[in-house]
Amino acid sequence: MPEKIRWERDRLNLPNLLTSLRFVLIPVYIGIFASGHMIPAFLVVVAAGVTDVLDGHIARRYGQITPAGEMLDPLADKLMLITVIVSLLVSGYISWWAAGAMFLRDLGMIAGGLVAHFRKKKNVPANWMGKLTTAMFYAAIMFIFFEAPFADTYLWIVIAFSFLTSFVYMASYRTLNTPQPKTPSA
Repeated sequence: MPEKIRWERDRLNLPNLLTSLRFVLIPVYIGIFASGHMIPAFLVVVAAGVTDVLDGHIARRYGQITPAGEMLDPLADKLMLITVIVSLLVSGYISWWAAGAMFLRDLGMIAGGLVAHFRKKKNVPANWMGKLTTAMFYAAIMFIFFEAPFADTYLWIVIAFSFLTSFVYMASYRTLNTPQPKTPSA
């Protein structure tokens, strides 16, 4: 198959279209949140989460994992999360400290992912800790949106767990990309 046709087929598959939809949902969320409609804004965040679950499931189940998808999927997730963090910070729902900790972690993950991609290093696949961290962040966002009394405490628990998850990913990345010593042939 010619390279151009294969590239276009891989780029335009359903998982990558769902990932692209998450990029589109970012300005939609901003507009709805800025107009003060908290529940519809939260539903946009939930829709982004659903597209994340669907694109990953479809890509794995039907063998539609692509290099573009491997790079864009986590980028879409992080950009949506950063957008939500900024909106909650600006509106006074979370502290500068919490936002700073989340920014530090997420910007580090974005930068690390981009460096790995452009250096053609192997990506660490999502593991149960990463998936749990994402689910916990969505729960924290829900608690914040609905002003649960324990939302701030829970958010800090999620932030601490997210840093632990990041350290596990960094260790896995190092192991995955460390050249193995060559064994002498007999």
